[in-house]
Amino acid sequence: MAQATQEFGDWPLKRLMTEVCGSGHKSADDLTRAQATEAFERILAGEPDPTTLGAFWLSNRWKRNTAEELGAYVDVMCDRVEYAEPDADPVDCGANYDGKGRTAILGVAAGAVAAAAGTPVVVHSGDRVPTQKQDAYKHVLDELGVHTELTPADSADMVDETGFGFYYQPAFNPAIDDLFDRRDQMGVRSFVNTVETLANPAGASVHLGSFYHLAFAKKVVDTFVESEFHDLDRVLMFQGMEGYDDVRPGYTKVAEWDASGDDGEGSEGASFDDFEIETAEYGMDLEEDDLAVDDVATDSAAITEGVLAGERDGAFADAVAVNAALRIYAGGDADSIEEGLDAAREAIDDGSAHDVLEAMREF
Repeated sequence: MAQATQEFGDWPLKRLMTEVCGSGHKSADDLTRAQATEAFERILAGEPDPTTLGAFWLSNRWKRNTAEELGAYVDVMCDRVEYAEPDADPVDCGANYDGKGRTAILGVAAGAVAAAAGTPVVVHSGDRVPTQKQDAYKHVLDELGVHTELTPADSADMVDETGFGFYYQPAFNPAIDDLFDRRDQMGVRSFVNTVETLANPAGASVHLGSFYHLAFAKKVVDTFVESEFHDLDRVLMFQGMEGYDDVRPGYTKVAEWDASGDDGEGSEGASFDDFEIETAEYGMDLEEDDLAVDDVATDSAAITEGVLAGERDGAFADAVAVNAALRIYAGGDADSIEEGLDAAREAIDDGSAHDVLEAMREF
């Protein structure tokens, strides 16, 4: 990256580590919003040397970032994102960019089903982002013959023409893409892996994401509340397979936040709720092993084609339907997951979901 020429404040990363966040996970202090803002501005400008940057990222990982810090990092990033909003207001699916390695990626099929049922969907990813460098949305779409290396404006048009849109990180978020080599040298995840999923390149009013633990869902909601850039109406998150936005079979925790109930206290207010779902209650006999594949991108594309064409039933068809139901419910087009499931199955059965896939290929 080019050396920075802009002026900064009084908090280079080395000073932040010495005086604030670098003393270990038990004794480190949190950054103020101003300090976090300056730190990420310096990082995106290429100012810190690689050793200092790596140490700063690692110290943040040790102490764990606050929602205030993450909100500042998100806003610095969003100032550099090229936004392209479609006429439609889609559900923004913010899956982990570093991908999956064991189970099928179901979000392309689920997104097409949701779009056919009247809920437009946006997904976004890079190309094998550190640290896992596994398969993500882009690679499944590539296998399906869908163009992925689009400009943001083209991505917005894709949403309006097909109901499903893909935004490519190097095109809409080049500042984060420019960090690839430095992130790759780190070898471990940093806060960048979290904030890049929150870019929301289509300016959607609804975010759908995943978590391993409920506390992370609360932190993401609080991050959106702390963000001065984002103004979301709704967030829906659930426990996803491999941390991705594919719901776990069996028992799953779901977290839901509605801005209309916000009392000014973030996720601790009356607007935040969590509940459990059991896929067995929907007549689905699913285990995570049933959704395992050998080649994630290739097999996921074949599964997508087969389910949408009505040529594949069983575990994968059920999993696509329930994931589509969550997208339909998140978008406010169903009052319950059960109602969303009915709409999803109808879109598969009448062929309209496969029509969406064909429209995506033709775009």
